[in-house]
Amino acid sequence: MCEQFVGIWKLVSSENFDDYMKELGVGYATRKIAAVAKPNVVISCKGDVITIKTESTFKNTEISFKLGEEFDETTADDRKVKSTVTLENGSLNHVQKWDGKQTTIKRKVADGKLIVECSMNNVVCTRIYEKA
Repeated sequence: MCEQFVGIWKLVSSENFDDYMKELGVGYATRKIAAVAKPNVVISCKGDVITIKTESTFKNTEISFKLGEEFDETTADDRKVKSTVTLENGSLNHVQKWDGKQTTIKRKVADGKLIVECSMNNVVCTRIYEKA
């Protein structure tokens, strides 16, 4: 189900991350710190529970979930959101909803890389990770 995602991934490139964070409503100081952080993403599966840990010198976050089940999440920028993750066409689609707003984080593996596409309104950010 999620075998291709399992592993430790290190950030190698990031496009449009600052604009995406602005769209989310992240403050200037937090954006500047987050922009220089080079997080590792650790993805594991145990039964039907998927865990995604994001580790950086700035902040660590961890979520565990079952596909298709809504859960409460506190994001790295301290938003309290309702999240649902589904698996469609080999892509983990993570939808976060809060205060009438919504963002989507799509994770897929292509050419041995983890490609994370974050979108909100018309702003799209692409972050690429390689296996550590």
